[in-house]
Amino acid sequence: MKKLKILVALLCFVWLFPGYGQAAANIKIYLDGSQVSLSSGASAELISNKVMIPIRVVSEKLGYSVGWEQKTKTVTIIQDKKVIKMVVGKKTATVDGSNISLDTAPIIKKGTTLVPIRFIAEAMGMKVSWNNQTKSVYLESQNSGSGGETIQPPAAGSESDLTQVNGISFSDSKLMIATSGGAVPSAFAMTSPNRVVVDIPHSEFSSLFEGTQALDLTKSTAGQIIVDGYPGVEKVRYALFSESPSTIRVVVDLSKAMTYKLSTTSAGLITVTFNTSGGETTPTPTVKKTVVIDAGHGDQDPGAIGVTGKREKDFNLSLALKIQQLLKKESAINVIMTRDDDNFLKLSERVSLANKAKADLFLSIHANSGPAAATGSETYYNRTNSKSLASTVHKYMVQAAGLKDRGVKTGNFAVIRDTTMPAILLEVGFLSNKNDEAALFNETFQNRVAEGVVKGMKEYLNVK
Repeated sequence: MKKLKILVALLCFVWLFPGYGQAAANIKIYLDGSQVSLSSGASAELISNKVMIPIRVVSEKLGYSVGWEQKTKTVTIIQDKKVIKMVVGKKTATVDGSNISLDTAPIIKKGTTLVPIRFIAEAMGMKVSWNNQTKSVYLESQNSGSGGETIQPPAAGSESDLTQVNGISFSDSKLMIATSGGAVPSAFAMTSPNRVVVDIPHSEFSSLFEGTQALDLTKSTAGQIIVDGYPGVEKVRYALFSESPSTIRVVVDLSKAMTYKLSTTSAGLITVTFNTSGGETTPTPTVKKTVVIDAGHGDQDPGAIGVTGKREKDFNLSLALKIQQLLKKESAINVIMTRDDDNFLKLSERVSLANKAKADLFLSIHANSGPAAATGSETYYNRTNSKSLASTVHKYMVQAAGLKDRGVKTGNFAVIRDTTMPAILLEVGFLSNKNDEAALFNETFQNRVAEGVVKGMKEYLNVK
């Protein structure tokens, strides 16, 4: 099992960013005598006589995390309590705060960060050797009998035994924490300044949480949500408060003292409902509709590539963010994004996010590809309960886009098939068509389409 985990970890060190080209040499990698089969398009390179590999987010199953700081070009790798930092262009790295000299500094090539495999492997506790004749790297784990450094297995209860925190939100005077694994939370109030603290013992942030909500892995696994529209509540902060036992703490910062009520459900939803104290009137909660906006593709998955090289994932995100900003102005609508940056989520994760949020509708944004002559906008739905949503939003999208109306169609896409609420997928235009591509990446066009899509959703939801 330990050997398998090392293999999985090594394989998942291959891709942090998209766009990596072919390797300069056919370099093979072996782990404990068995060749490691790299994913399609991923190759090692021999640079200045050092084997370099592209790195990507480390295996979620192992609990590893990789953070990228664009401004400082810093890669941060976190494995349990081990923290490794490398900076592009610098031959000094840190492991748990101690400086380590590198033979070769990390580099960026064709938009991909490359790091020396020897450093990565030895930091993971493996013995490394190189056969120049066969251009092969040999890695040996501790339990292969090589005498390498011990690789500690995950502590008991560090994965399946821990409660998974999947999402945190604040709406309608309620703090809501979605969990799985039988959480038994506690809550207490503090003053100077006023705040309410919720502790969730024996818990950790799930991979779903890390993929959809702000989580700064370089700062003790922490993040925050700014709260608008509810007097007395300023923001929600969350962090891994303790590692032994692993405890997540959620803090609601208040501008005045407020009473609250903690409740939990068998499904794992933790709710803290707030009321003003001192006889002040509590605002009447507005029943909001929840909308999930899904920007298709992301990170290493660029989606379709346009005739001039523009990437579908960039258009999808840009339009999704414009729709989000418009929806935030609607007091009766709560908007959730599957991604709000160049991140990647599996289709199942996008579906799970929407289903757990019990959303009222799901809208996935895409751009099409086909023959050069193909042009226009089309909308897909899968289930009968989504047809009305598809027709309504499509009507407004086509009016706003001004492209050929290709109609409303049925499709078997996972995100509209496996979600439980009315769900549609928009193909706004064709990146393979020069005129469509130019329109899709036009700011005025995107603003117009965003306004049209929001009008369609509001009409469907009967929101004035």
